[in-house]
Formats: sequence, structure tokens, C-alpha cells
Amino acid sequence: MTGSLRWTLLDAWNIARRDLLRWVANPTRILAELGFSASFILLFGYVFGSGMQVPGGGDYIEFLMPGLFAQFTAFGIGATMQEVAVDAEKGITDRFRAMPIASSAVVAGRCIADMLNSLVSLAVVFGMALAVGWEWHGSGADALTAVGLLVWLRFAFLWVGIYLGLVSPNVESVGVLWMLLFPITMLTSAFVAPELMPDWLGFLAEWNPLSSTITATRELFGSPGVTGDGSWVVRNAQPLAVLWPLVIVAVFLPLSVRRFQRLSR
Repeated sequence: MTGSLRWTLLDAWNIARRDLLRWVANPTRILAELGFSASFILLFGYVFGSGMQVPGGGDYIEFLMPGLFAQFTAFGIGATMQEVAVDAEKGITDRFRAMPIASSAVVAGRCIADMLNSLVSLAVVFGMALAVGWEWHGSGADALTAVGLLVWLRFAFLWVGIYLGLVSPNVESVGVLWMLLFPITMLTSAFVAPELMPDWLGFLAEWNPLSSTITATRELFGSPGVTGDGSWVVRNAQPLAVLWPLVIVAVFLPLSVRRFQRLSR
């Protein structure tokens, strides 16, 4: 390992450690995230679930939970944008830029912190799912692959959040951006199968990158709702669950680093 790479990694970890300490020091935020997750599970699983249909039959909770795992992964964009925008508005980002550290270390540090937070949050959500009766029916290897796809999706969306946080002029504008993104994160196959939607809406839901991960994890977890006569997107959900995040990372990671380098110029 070269000296410059070693120092970049150390700088990234120090910034990540700072972000993690802020997260631990704010228990209200942790409780809010847990409450949000629990309310979604109860609301869609029990209030709306009684009127939902699962293609091919099966329990709606088992159909729903892989979708919610991916939804919670996508919702993390909002928290990432908020943290990045707060640092920029308070001048912390400018301080980082004035320090003799690589620009990539700053955004990488945010990435490390958010990924660790996401792993903890995902573990808690899995615990909630098991508590309400969800379980996987595939092999242990399939279940680990499904978790890997969820983490991969979170890694991709994290760079979207970092970039949008960096281009936001202030913290207030983050809420506006999130409101614009929210319909996109909801227009998926998480709650209702696309074949039960109007044709044009079902087409948009199927081609949403989130839906590929949702369908792939349903297959791997052995959850109901994935039929063999689905569209090309459904039949190739697992390769697309790898490809879509790869495309997102390839676009937004370099954009994030470049945007950080050009701040306040």
C-alpha cells in the first residue's frame, strides 16, 4: 500500500468516526428511525395488508417485507442529504477542504459512516420483520446473497444522497429535493405487484431500479409474488439488481468527488 493511499484511508476513517460519534450522540434520531420503520411495517402489513393481493397467492407480510427492506434502503438518501447539507451550511465542509487531506477521503468517510449506520438499521428492521412473522424459505446462502444485494443498493443510493446534499444550496432545500424523490422511491413493486397496476404505471414500477432488487430478494428469500411468466425485467431481476446500482455508482461517485472539489470556487 502506497503512502498516499494509506493516509487517504486513515483520513477517511477519521471523518467516518466523527460522523459515527455524532450519530451515537443523537439518540432522538435513532429512535425516530426505528419508529418510522415500525410504523411502515404495521401500517402496510396490517392496516393495508388486509386488502392486498399477492400474485399466485401467499401471505402478504412475506410478500411485503423484501419490498420494505429495499424501501428503507432508499429512504436513507434523505438522511445522507441532510447530513451533507448541514456540514456544508455550518462551514465544516469548507474546513475539510482547507485541510491537507484528499477530497476523496472526505466523501469516502461519509460513505463509510453511512454504510455502518445502514447495516445496523437493516439488522434492526430484519429483527422487526421476524417479530411480525416474516421468515425466509431459501438457503442460508440465498439469504446472504439477498442481504448483499440490499447493501449494494444502499451503497449506490448513498452516493446519490452525497451528491444531492453537496448541490443543495441550503438545508431547507434538502426537504424539497426529498419530496421530489419520494414518489420515485414509492413507485415500485414493494407494496403491490406491477401486474395489478394500470399498464403504464406497472411499466414504470417494473423498470424502477428498486423493483429489480425487490424482486431479486423475493426470489432469494423464497417469498411469494414472483411468478415464472413475468416480464423480461422480472425474469432477469437478479442480474439487474447488480447492474442498476453499478450504473448509479459509476455516475454519482465521480460526480460527488468532483462537486466536493469545486465547492466555493
